[in-house]
Amino acid sequence: MIIAIDGPAAAGKGTLSRRIAEAYGFHHLDTGLTYRATAKALLDAGLPLDDEPVAAAMAGKVELSSLDRDLLSSHEVGEAASRIAVMPSVRRALVEAQRSFSKKKPGTVLDGRDIGTVVCPEAPVKLYVTASPEVRARRRYDEIIARGGVADYEAIFSDVKKRDERDMGRTDSPLKPAGDAHLLDTSEMSIEAAFQAAKAIIDAVLKTK
Repeated sequence: MIIAIDGPAAAGKGTLSRRIAEAYGFHHLDTGLTYRATAKALLDAGLPLDDEPVAAAMAGKVELSSLDRDLLSSHEVGEAASRIAVMPSVRRALVEAQRSFSKKKPGTVLDGRDIGTVVCPEAPVKLYVTASPEVRARRRYDEIIARGGVADYEAIFSDVKKRDERDMGRTDSPLKPAGDAHLLDTSEMSIEAAFQAAKAIIDAVLKTK
């Protein structure tokens, strides 16, 4: 059983994916962390971020079992990750690892940008989780403030829009809903409401299995 969850940054898909995985006892993979882990390895080794063969070789060494969300969540790592994520050979290496993960028993939940369209197009459940750019920027702002950080809403809003353009405009595996994905707009939804909506979709599919 594979549950593919896609959507733009800060739409709530990560929180929702972890909640679903926990509820059903499935394995969870935030595929964005695989790009961040590759980027961090390049930064730590002092290697360039514009050398595709070097980045692809590093992507091939990423250990999916040891992805540390806290360690990989810095803005610097995120920016570096978005630069290497447009490289076709990096994507190929990481997609292969992600597909291998998706076969774990009893089931998996993968979230990212191209799970339902590229990584696991055969997934029986596909969700596309989105929210308006304003709401997503506000969530990111509130998250930083809650952690005791300093944030500028306008800068975050600008960053969210740039990230969307980059993700949706890239030639290789652009961010878009799969044709058979269920759309969940969380702009006005709590995480509990989003979870219940997703659960209803998943349960309906499980009944047919």
